[in-house]
Amino acid sequence: MMEPAVAGQSIPRAFLRVGGATLAQHQLGMALALDCQRVICLARGPSPDLIALQHMAEDAGLQFYIATGSRPLSGLVTANDELVVIGEGLFAEPSGVVPLFEGRSPAVLVQPVEGALAAGFERVDINRASAGIMRIPGHLVENLHELPADCDVISALMRIALQSGVPMREVPAAARSGVDWRLIRDEGEAHAVEMEWLRGRFEGGDKVSPGRAVARYGVLNFGSSLLHAGNASNVLSAAVLGALAIAGGLVWFNFVAAGFLFLALASVLVEASRLLRSAERHALGQLPPAIPRADVLGWLVDTAFGLSLLAGIARLGGESLISWMFPPAMLMMLLVMIPRFVSGTAASLAADRATLGLVLAFAAGFGQVEPLAEVLAIVLVVIGMVLPLRRKN
Repeated sequence: MMEPAVAGQSIPRAFLRVGGATLAQHQLGMALALDCQRVICLARGPSPDLIALQHMAEDAGLQFYIATGSRPLSGLVTANDELVVIGEGLFAEPSGVVPLFEGRSPAVLVQPVEGALAAGFERVDINRASAGIMRIPGHLVENLHELPADCDVISALMRIALQSGVPMREVPAAARSGVDWRLIRDEGEAHAVEMEWLRGRFEGGDKVSPGRAVARYGVLNFGSSLLHAGNASNVLSAAVLGALAIAGGLVWFNFVAAGFLFLALASVLVEASRLLRSAERHALGQLPPAIPRADVLGWLVDTAFGLSLLAGIARLGGESLISWMFPPAMLMMLLVMIPRFVSGTAASLAADRATLGLVLAFAAGFGQVEPLAEVLAIVLVVIGMVLPLRRKN
């Protein structure tokens, strides 16, 4: 964490953000995937970002140290240690790195020199360049004492390892494809990688569901800016609550059609927050929680749909409460149940609350919310009876 992200500034490139997490956090996830027990950061000294990284490492059960150069590093590594060395600014998917170190044998990962030098990787020989990561025996760190104190520690360790007979291992082309293996040196490169990373994760998804397609389009075009700021899912979650509050206010004052439009917007924002939260968890190496936040927001949207349906259905004189509540309650329960039992286009459309909001807004404009709710409920029952059930693994 020595090189600045911008010339003349002190912020290291390690704290550039990709996918809502800093490069240092991505590398911490890589260290966890490689079963490391301690993390040593080469840095000029403590900083708020480095302290935050230390807390993350310690929360994950790792010991954390800061070394300001080759001398402090050699004092932290023993001859019996194995050292995984990750180059500054390296952005790589742990799923592509871990298989290359199976068997725990030492190796210096390399790649063809064509294109690697322009990408910022260091040349190893006439045909190969470094891939930015290696596993070496700990006793090799002692050789740093023979070099000047201000040497490039990572480069020096690579040369020492190769001269000591540590074998080179080429990274397969498939692992280096796309943005899965990049060296990020400045803000512009971080932003470009983030956009490509999002496209790789979210393009080509469900194209049948209009609401989810709109959410995916929004994430691909605007999600990078939110993730780059580090508050993407929180901003969208707050926007969902804001849209629900506006919808509730409109329905309260009997603007039911407009309320359904805002519920459609809220459902699109829920799907966008689901995608962005998934990207943030992936970047931080976090497993999904038992109950994702987007699911809770989705339940709130469904509840708001049910209450808005009741507001759009006039209760006749002498009509029982259960009779008045039956069409909205039955429709919302079927909308939740059908996608769990059937798959394909019907299930995608049944789960698409944005489409539901637009259809109900149109019906509310003509005072036909109750007939439409009844027809939709019948259609969903027929879908459940006719279509084949979803196969369970």
